[in-house]
Amino acid sequence: MNWDDYAVALFDLDGVVTPTAEVHMRAWDRMFNEFLDGRPDQTPYTDDDYFAHVDGKPRYEGVATFLASRGIELPQGDPGDAPEAETVCGLGNRKNDAFNRVLAEDGVEAYPGSARLIEELERRGVPMAVVSSSRNAPAVLEAAGLTASFRMVMDGAVAAERGLPGKPAPDTFLAAAEELGATPAQAVVLEDAISGVRAGAAGGFGLVVGVDRGAGHDALVDAGAHVVVKDLEELL
Repeated sequence: MNWDDYAVALFDLDGVVTPTAEVHMRAWDRMFNEFLDGRPDQTPYTDDDYFAHVDGKPRYEGVATFLASRGIELPQGDPGDAPEAETVCGLGNRKNDAFNRVLAEDGVEAYPGSARLIEELERRGVPMAVVSSSRNAPAVLEAAGLTASFRMVMDGAVAAERGLPGKPAPDTFLAAAEELGATPAQAVVLEDAISGVRAGAAGGFGLVVGVDRGAGHDALVDAGAHVVVKDLEELL
């Protein structure tokens, strides 16, 4: 691709820049399977559930969507709920605790190909933003040593403060492009989640890149990706 055709780059974080999607997947797996344990009418939570119901969505929305897929009803609760609470927010907070423990213990490094692309875009002076549903995005960027590479971070907390709906709605990407001084047509969206690719397609962005970390080439194309790569180094 010719980066001269575009003005800004909007990166999802987990699974695109850093392999934190794997940490998230382990945290979701542990939390949901502990929750489902003892419910004889329920089969275990699997990676298929992650990609179908959780991947790329704000945390509480991911909890609610998965529970709805299993016909389980819980009160929504409040973001201040304790992790032990049997509410949507309680389960979301329980998962967040597991994620933060793994991040603190193991740290995180950017995918080598992603780091090379970010370095090249910095060299070219291309403004970049992270657009992530996760409220942990600033901590992940700091752990990976990438905070200074991005002019702004549109994470779950910022989106909530601004009242912006999460992916697959395009609003967070649109807001990030605007903050970087670009129109949607001038922006490249880089996403690995089906919901994130749908957000890019819905926003009318100039290029939507699907990064296949497990969702599948065809699924990303069907969601609206203009091009699918296995690694961001392919875009250099």
